[in-house]
Amino acid sequence: MSERILEKLKILADAAKYDVSCASSGSNRKNNNKGLGNTGHGICHTYTSNGRCVSLLKILLTNFCIYDCAYCVSRKSNDIERAAFTVEEVVDLTINFYRRNYIEGLFLSSGIFRDADYTMERLVRIAKLLRTEHRFNGYIHLKSIPGASDELMYEAGLYADRLSVNIEIPTDRGLKLLAPEKDRKDMIRPMNYVKEGIIQNTEEKKIFARTPSFVPAGQSTQMIIGASGETDCDIMQSASRLYREFNLKRVYYSGYIPVSNDNRLPAIGSAVPLLRENRLYQADWLTRFYGFKVGELLNPSAPNLDADIDPKLSWALRNPAKFPVDINRADLHHILRVPGIGLISAKKIIAARRFQKLDWEHLKKLGVAVNRARYFVICRSREFERRNLSAMQIKQFILSGSQSKYLKDNPSQLSLF
Repeated sequence: MSERILEKLKILADAAKYDVSCASSGSNRKNNNKGLGNTGHGICHTYTSNGRCVSLLKILLTNFCIYDCAYCVSRKSNDIERAAFTVEEVVDLTINFYRRNYIEGLFLSSGIFRDADYTMERLVRIAKLLRTEHRFNGYIHLKSIPGASDELMYEAGLYADRLSVNIEIPTDRGLKLLAPEKDRKDMIRPMNYVKEGIIQNTEEKKIFARTPSFVPAGQSTQMIIGASGETDCDIMQSASRLYREFNLKRVYYSGYIPVSNDNRLPAIGSAVPLLRENRLYQADWLTRFYGFKVGELLNPSAPNLDADIDPKLSWALRNPAKFPVDINRADLHHILRVPGIGLISAKKIIAARRFQKLDWEHLKKLGVAVNRARYFVICRSREFERRNLSAMQIKQFILSGSQSKYLKDNPSQLSLF
């Protein structure tokens, strides 16, 4: 690697670290005819379902940009070192890094130089060269450029496993404040085109088995949180709408990292806590897989998630009338709402109780966090002394992990009811 290429790599890899939407699942591109690489279950220094850590080359094509978004380190007014790869340089880096077993795929984004189509055309050329000339079958994730033409989006979908367009700021008001040069419609249009393309491709495959795949790993987006004052309720409402309207695989939440003294932004040194990101991901999971609505977890009177406890426990403490849940009788919907019971454990409970009545020891073996669930369920031993504990007392018991004298003898004895 020449010194100049290495210098570019340092600059453009560092600039890409602010984009967190680089994990993937769902693509099953096969390696045929002795090509290079295979698409794995997950990419970008994340973990697969079997615990394997995977990685990819994560870079920008360039950090030059025609826009001056206040929250972006690559904004045109920022005095930073600039660099740009050529199409051939990115292709060579990807192939050589793969052959050295450094990476399993490519995550490629870019600042916008000249215009959207000019930039997007180069991203597409890179993916096309990798697939057609080098027969690269590893994972490719392209960040679509807002405002790019439908023709380029179609071609990108043929060569990339996943496409994503950053929605950037959760609300239109925040986007107008911090990036007045950008138009939300330019972000929405390619997302809608990809959604329609995936639907059409699915229908065509039912008729023609050899129909080329179009964005097999789906599309995702990312929003910056904490830069423009939105509440968690605003953020989750925006995410819910994106999932519903565009069939997204994931919405990623990226806590704002102060990069400017602009008076429209939080002050330098006031980075968004990682805990807030974590709570948003937990709430996101509940709305996608556990049957919760955003309005159940957040509302105008409680617009932000509790920092002390997870969203499911917070909901349960606010809704004592929904409990106790009889673990041997309740349906899956109600079992999933019990704190300490995850999706896999809930399905195991449904399957196991067909053969016998379940008690606390069974729940432990099925992976239930009994120290949480004991306040919200009844098991095989239905008769026990019910102590009246307030929501605050239960919260403190769970947070402290302390054992009361009632729990030492019988873990089923403490109850909210």
